[in-house]
Amino acid sequence: MRPAPLSDPSSFRVTVGGPQCSQPYAASVFNISAMSFGSLSANAIRALNQGAKLGNFAHDTGEGSISPYHREHGGDLTWELGSGYFGCRTSDGRFDPERFATQAQNPQVRMIEIKMSQGAKPGHGGILPKHKVTKEIAETRGIMMGEDCVSPSRHSAFSTPLEMMHFIPQLRELSGGKPVGFKFCLGHPWEFMGIAKAMLETGILPDFIVVDGKEGGTGAAPVEFTDHIGVPMREGLLFVHNTLVGLNLRDKIKLGASGKIVSAFDIASVLAIGADWANSARGFMFAIGCIQSQSCHTNKCPTGVATQDALRQRALVVPDKAQRVFNFHRNTLKALAEMLAAAGLEHPSQLSAKHLVRRMSATEIKLFSQLHVFLKPGELLTGEVNGEFYSRMWQMARADSFEPQEVAAA
Repeated sequence: MRPAPLSDPSSFRVTVGGPQCSQPYAASVFNISAMSFGSLSANAIRALNQGAKLGNFAHDTGEGSISPYHREHGGDLTWELGSGYFGCRTSDGRFDPERFATQAQNPQVRMIEIKMSQGAKPGHGGILPKHKVTKEIAETRGIMMGEDCVSPSRHSAFSTPLEMMHFIPQLRELSGGKPVGFKFCLGHPWEFMGIAKAMLETGILPDFIVVDGKEGGTGAAPVEFTDHIGVPMREGLLFVHNTLVGLNLRDKIKLGASGKIVSAFDIASVLAIGADWANSARGFMFAIGCIQSQSCHTNKCPTGVATQDALRQRALVVPDKAQRVFNFHRNTLKALAEMLAAAGLEHPSQLSAKHLVRRMSATEIKLFSQLHVFLKPGELLTGEVNGEFYSRMWQMARADSFEPQEVAAA
């Protein structure tokens, strides 16, 4: 009834960096999600990073490490650290602290993201076929040419929630105090709650968590995984948000969300149920010319986005596509600002579950605040939990293992 004044979209930022971080980062509420050099072409990386520089938002490197093309234009980087430790690995594929520190302390790197799993193929690992491994990719990732580049399905630097928590301050110290977090697609709920129990036991907190959804895309995912494995992003986000609220940790840890986010309403819909910011891969892929030809694995991408063929890459004109990346980000946040103003709000952080409505049937609608279970602050700590599901998952969770504890039937 009373729209708010239209806010400046450039003010739509969130400070990432908890009490244990000395170099917090003021991130945009809309950033480029993880896509690696190797999967994408040099020109695609150039265009994405130049667009991020123009628009003052973050560009996630993907697990393929930081290439020379990420550095050309100086756009803010979130360095994703996958199980292959590309860019900071020993000859046998384990984590190398010295090589990590050398890269992580570069001022262009603003945040460090441990990739536990990704949406379209959680728990699977990945492969870059040897015919796509060029000399540049091999040097960027620290791998051998003439061999398939394999990302293991799990990390070697840690194997339990407690070990994972101790890995986080190691990365934070080696990076010079930058925000360190992790990304994952929720699978077994007790596994994330085990990580949360490890946070309480150690007192170590990640600065942020990115929740990826099973609907998140990659052309490298097996169809069975794409169709059936992992929790959708919104359900996973709500579960992570609730768990942190129930442990009085939500105000200390920022949440990102990724998985089929392409529009201003998509961003609003995840911020309303717990996210602090959103990441998009496919939206920015479209901006640089992806036509979903589904030929990524062939090295014959017709638009130069997902190929290492120098001739085919010429189809992607960097200055033109960088401007489109910038325009997509700017116009999406402008649309978000207009939506917020129409709802009587001035900043995305004011969005909550009461602002979303879902039609349940031809004769019934419900607010999201009525539709979903929302835990109260500290509820998991007191044991008086709203909902048997959360209570049972909490009992099953273990800080010393990702395996569940056996819990007697109610």
